[in-house]
Amino acid sequence: MIRILRGLAHKYFSDEEAVILFLLILAGVVFIIFFGSMLAPAIAAVIVAFILQGLVTKLNRLGIPEIVSIIGVFIVFLGLLIGVLFGLLPLIWTQVTGLAGEAPRIFREMQSYLEVLPEQYPTLISMEGINTIYNQVTTEAGRMTQWLVSFSLESIPDLVALLIYMVLLPILVFFFLKDRRVLLGAIARMLPSQRPMMVRIWHEVNLQCANYVRGKAVEILIVGGITYVAFKVLGMPYAALLSLMVGLSVVIPYIGAAVVTIPVAMIALFAFGWGSQFIWVMVVYGVIQALDGNVLVPILFSEVNNLHPVAIIVAVLFFGGIWGLWGVFFAIPLATMLKAIFSAWPVKNGQAEALPKES
Repeated sequence: MIRILRGLAHKYFSDEEAVILFLLILAGVVFIIFFGSMLAPAIAAVIVAFILQGLVTKLNRLGIPEIVSIIGVFIVFLGLLIGVLFGLLPLIWTQVTGLAGEAPRIFREMQSYLEVLPEQYPTLISMEGINTIYNQVTTEAGRMTQWLVSFSLESIPDLVALLIYMVLLPILVFFFLKDRRVLLGAIARMLPSQRPMMVRIWHEVNLQCANYVRGKAVEILIVGGITYVAFKVLGMPYAALLSLMVGLSVVIPYIGAAVVTIPVAMIALFAFGWGSQFIWVMVVYGVIQALDGNVLVPILFSEVNNLHPVAIIVAVLFFGGIWGLWGVFFAIPLATMLKAIFSAWPVKNGQAEALPKES
């Protein structure tokens, strides 16, 4: 056992720089676990600034001065943030409360659909199983409706904190963009003066994460926007809410699309019944998902090392178990970053010959 541990240490930590980097990563993970909720606005601002820096860099390459590029990109970001806060969120909340109000009617119709199934497929479905499923669904729906009713009173402190975050976020984003070199220089001064391995790993992580995060932001906007337009044209109720869910589902490949298909199909079924309109909605939704997976994703992520589906599922389970819903959304970027680090990590071959034999 000791010989195996020595071999691993010699293979992966033979360089002093690798040991320092490992300790820095470990310290960063521990810091985020214990202080992540407290520093949530700063962490979110770093992610947003990281996304916007790509636009600033492209404007610089076109000959626009850096400060002008930063101010222009920041103004666009501020406009989008105001639009989301005062335009999209009230619309989404209105549709969520409207859907909660229609929940009893939806469940009555669902019960009528389910009661027909045992008569049509008596060997596959029993009435007892239908009643069990219906009772579970109505119980969970009742809890959700009760939460929505009490949300306005119980969440006042959370809303105040959210307002504070919304003020801090754009301020932090602006200074992260404006003083990026100063902040990175301050961090670099705490690292060893000779750090070729760290520079190589940073370039790999920056390339992979930048392509992934910025690509996902574009993918969310495109998929969500096209879905909203398509659902509005087809007369789909709650188009804004469903298009937001479909757009955010691309953050979690495979799993997100499968989960979001359920509410899309249910609302389309209760709105249009088993008619041609329902078929059209599901066909259009399927075409959007197919174009996203086979056309949009290869274009946006051609330079990103794709994760294996098993790695995606494990990352969602692991980070979701640690940080809940936020862990689910950030599982794939974190897994991509870890894969980039492992890919660029120096590995020393021939460790078996260099190790002394145990007596």
